[in-house]
Amino acid sequence: MHTEHDWITTPVTADLLRGALDVERTEHGLLPHRLPARARAQNTNPQLAMAEAQPSGVRLAFRTAATAVELDTLRTKRDYTGFPSRPDGLYDLLVDGRPAGQATGTGGNVLTVDLTTWESELTPGPVGTVRFTDLPAEEKDVEIWLPHNETTELVALRTDAPLVPAPDRGRRVWLHHGSSISHGSDAASPTAIWPAMAAARGGVELINLGLGGSAMLDPFTARAMRDTPADLISVKMGINIVNQDAMRLRTFGPAVHGFLDTIREGHPDTPLLLVSPIHCAIHEDTPGPTAPDVEEIRKGRLVFSAMGDPAETPTGKLTLTVIREELSRIVGQRAADDPNLHYLDGLDLYGAQDAAALPLPDHVHPDAATHRHIGDRFHARVFADGGPFAAK
Repeated sequence: MHTEHDWITTPVTADLLRGALDVERTEHGLLPHRLPARARAQNTNPQLAMAEAQPSGVRLAFRTAATAVELDTLRTKRDYTGFPSRPDGLYDLLVDGRPAGQATGTGGNVLTVDLTTWESELTPGPVGTVRFTDLPAEEKDVEIWLPHNETTELVALRTDAPLVPAPDRGRRVWLHHGSSISHGSDAASPTAIWPAMAAARGGVELINLGLGGSAMLDPFTARAMRDTPADLISVKMGINIVNQDAMRLRTFGPAVHGFLDTIREGHPDTPLLLVSPIHCAIHEDTPGPTAPDVEEIRKGRLVFSAMGDPAETPTGKLTLTVIREELSRIVGQRAADDPNLHYLDGLDLYGAQDAAALPLPDHVHPDAATHRHIGDRFHARVFADGGPFAAK
């Protein structure tokens, strides 16, 4: 800790957080969750448990005249056997809504995953410190966006001037659910995931339920969305259903209806946008499941392949083309009685022509440039004038 500052330690409490649906007290500090305890209790999938505890879109938000901030955290970073260590997760600092700095954590745990067997090993590590200095001395709104891809336990918060939770600025709240692409995949930083960029341009407060590998029409996720106050809601659905070969056409349609019905129980008139998958060449006309290409892994390159048989599509196996047709049909049917329900074709966000210019490096997940592209497209089609989320 730097000695030139007279530090004030403020307990990290839920009222300092935005974007989390729940918090858990651990032996180290406060762990933000993006699903409530009831949903977590009903989940048995380790992938979802890890994803919802990674704080994509979660940020500390406070008002202070401090010129220096320190945040002690215990992170859990994920690495893959046989690959170079993944980059450290970034913390993005915003001052009065504008980017003002970035930092990485230190120490922390490392979870090493073998992509050929999916076995994992946890190596414990110490608490680390994230530090921001040279902030303007006047009163200001400060946000620290937590890494979107590292579980982050918040241990201590120190400033060199008092702080209070950031006031409600009256901005609309946008609740979004999607897959790893919404979670952040290979975005450059937590404010550079496409929902965060679209939210910033749209002037709204984001609650991001992008859950890597876990946009599976789970009823407990629908109930969490039903019970979360929001002014705008979107659901981006399809790629994980194909990835895991989780449903057939017979079950997919009713599951989508049930998911939307549950959301509507708590939000009967809220603008609700259903978004179909972006272009993913390996699954446009080939069903799942998706699996890492073992030969490419041996070469040190992570690439995914489609393992299904296109000949099985007429029997009900799902491709992205089939899913888009079904989602469009469902929205068309429901919109007759629900004028606040809207549909956005994911190909309008990222289509085949976009893929030629901005290919998906691992054949599934967008890189940093593609996140910017999708965020810009989403803002233009959804938040701008004439869009379903346009300001009235």
